[in-house]
Parts: sequence; structure tokens; C-alpha cells
Amino acid sequence: MKMASLKTMTSSVAALALCAGAAAADENAELVINGDIEIVTRTEAPAHLAGHLDEIRSGWTFRTRETQALEMDDFDNPGMIFVEKAIEAWDTVDGTEGKSCASCHGTAEEGMAGVKAVYPKWNEAAGEVRTMEMQINDCRTNRMGAEEWKYSGGDMTDMVALIASVSRGTPMNVAIDGPVADTWAKGKEIYYTRFGQLNLSCASCHEENYDNYIRADHLSQGQTNGFPTYRLKNTKLNAVHDRFKGCIRDTRGVPFGVGSPEFVALELYVASRGNGLSVEGPSVRN
Repeated sequence: MKMASLKTMTSSVAALALCAGAAAADENAELVINGDIEIVTRTEAPAHLAGHLDEIRSGWTFRTRETQALEMDDFDNPGMIFVEKAIEAWDTVDGTEGKSCASCHGTAEEGMAGVKAVYPKWNEAAGEVRTMEMQINDCRTNRMGAEEWKYSGGDMTDMVALIASVSRGTPMNVAIDGPVADTWAKGKEIYYTRFGQLNLSCASCHEENYDNYIRADHLSQGQTNGFPTYRLKNTKLNAVHDRFKGCIRDTRGVPFGVGSPEFVALELYVASRGNGLSVEGPSVRN
């Protein structure tokens, strides 16, 4: 097990009783969903993480065996309830144009397989990096003539979970160069910037101290390949920007807004850190 140095952590963090311990998870277990969807949960880190990480790991490898088991069968995965709701929404006509998602894309399996693996991505027509949520709202407003959904609201997060579910097993392959390079660099800067009264960056926990415990929480690498994720802690499906917001709040800092350019950039950078891991959402976490 990796024993990370705590020298970079502040005295405030030390007061939270950060300590190393044996993981309750089976870190070497293999994740196969429904007996046939093989998920890569550990692999060599992408080249852009040279000097930072040698191996990347899904958050699944840090969870207890009981929590791991919930994700191995869709009948046991509570996140799939929300996917089923999204399937109904996918086929429902909404807006002034008399269209549903299925009108343009067919079934989710036909139209969306593999899509989640490349988001966030550059949208040439809009001249910007778009998250999945941004693209969904563009389709709703400009193609369906429907009202946009709240960025991290239930309808939106359910739909992102559906799109993720039909991409499960596909390797994450988020672009970091070309027109996204500036946004990616901004996201990297945010990732390593310390925030809040506790003076912590994303890297303080998820790069320098993963596999350690902070109070009762087993720190992961903070990968986003499993989002949206059903958290046992709040018994609902959670969007990635809400998780970012919660992390900054826990540093006693002031979070960026959900859907803000800062969080879009951070999502792009963090997603690229998982390049090579499989899409596995909706995942199950603590």
C-alpha cells in the first residue's frame, strides 16, 4: 500500500487525524458488471501525469467489499433507478418542436454509446469546451424548443447517468490539446491551487494522500469516470460539479458556481487524469 508523505499537509489537516490504514476494500478485485461488462479500474497513468502518478485507480477500488458488490449488478445498483427514469424522459416528446431525444438519436444505446468517454470536449460551432450537461441543454433549447434543465438538477443528472451507462467499459479518452488546451491548463491550475481556511488543493488529498484515511473516509484519487455516482451518504445520484462544490466547501473555502467556467475547466482536467480507466457510471460510493 502506498504510504504518502504528510509533510505537505497543513497543521489544520493534521488535526483531522489523517492516518494511514489498511483498506477495507479489495483493492485488487476485478469489476465486471452484469457478468459481461469488464471495467478497467487500475491502469498506467496517462503521460501528462508523469512525475505525479504512476498508476490511476477508480474510486471503486477504495470502497468496502459490500459497496463494491452493489455496482457489480444493475439489480443491486441503486443508481440504476435514476437511469430508468431517464429512459422514460429520453422517449418523451417535449418542447415546441415536437421532438424527444429519441427523435434524433434513436435509442440511447444506438446514439450515445461511447459518448461519455470523451466529455468534456470542444464544440466547434459554439467555440467552447462543453460538458455533457451543457450539450444536453443545447439540444433541449435549440433542437427541441424545450426549457433547459437545472445544471445539476435531478432530470439532468439522471440523463447524464443514462448516457454514462451505455458507455460503460469504454476507456476514458478526453482530449487535452488543440482548442481545449487553454481550458485544460486553467483546470490544472485550479486543481493544484490551495483553497479555504484549511489551505488545501485537490491534489492535497487525491494525489498526495490517496489510500490514507481522513477520519472515517478512505481517500481516493478523485477520479470522475464513475460519475454520476450514487452516494450512500446522501442516498441520491450526485453530479460531478456538486462533488467539486462539496470538496471546496469542506476546505472552508468559497466554491465556484455549478456550471461555471472554472468548474468546466476543472472537470476537463480531472476527467483527463482518468484517461484509460473505463466509464463506469452510475457508480456506487460512500
